[in-house]
Amino acid sequence: MATCRAMDCSSGPGSAIERILATCPANVWFISSAPVVAKTPTLRSSASPSLLRLALAWEIQASALGGLPRGVSTTLDQLERGQTTTRAPTAGLRLVREWAGEAHVVLVSEDRIIRWNGREWNSLSEVARAITGTRWSGPAFFGLKKRVAA
Repeated sequence: MATCRAMDCSSGPGSAIERILATCPANVWFISSAPVVAKTPTLRSSASPSLLRLALAWEIQASALGGLPRGVSTTLDQLERGQTTTRAPTAGLRLVREWAGEAHVVLVSEDRIIRWNGREWNSLSEVARAITGTRWSGPAFFGLKKRVAA
């Protein structure tokens, strides 16, 4: 019976792959789906064992390395709910928003730096907060977050 250690770890000792494999149960690739499904009521018994093994392997990797970046998690959550979509501000983008009778122009430069009112900003949300004086989702304020048609 092969173990997780039998996999190729060419990145060398102490690498991220090595840390993942160190936390991997020896028989993860050979487990039956029945015990996993029994312990996790949200899973359907029809889930394929190979899919469950992949999910388990991903969870082991995520616990060793910290999981997905926040932006990826947010995008996946939006896709799952199907309520909104958010476009990321791309280089060269020019956003115009009227607020309190004044037009505000925000530029996203080629180096992806956000510029408004002669200053550089870390995010569109910071700009929206500066314009309105209240907390806003920057993508929502500038029209990059849209509701999906039902």
